[in-house]
Amino acid sequence: MLTNAIAERPRQWVNRFALAAALGLKGNLDGARAELGESLKLEPEVNSLARFRANRPWGNAQYWALFEQTATVGLRRAGFLDE
Repeated sequence: MLTNAIAERPRQWVNRFALAAALGLKGNLDGARAELGESLKLEPEVNSLARFRANRPWGNAQYWALFEQTATVGLRRAGFLDE
């Protein structure tokens, strides 16, 4: 589904960011790093988890808890920094 979204809107960074998280969570670190690199090319200001959180102020506690258990894990595995 994310690959379809990227094909339809290749300049939308958040789709690549989400794919990087998913690939990192699954253990495909090379793929995760590649997608993270593409995401950073499109949105260089979101260069850490702290910057992502600041960029996305919406979401309730349940959303952020799930994000921490899944996406954050994948992104950290890919080498994405906390700050």
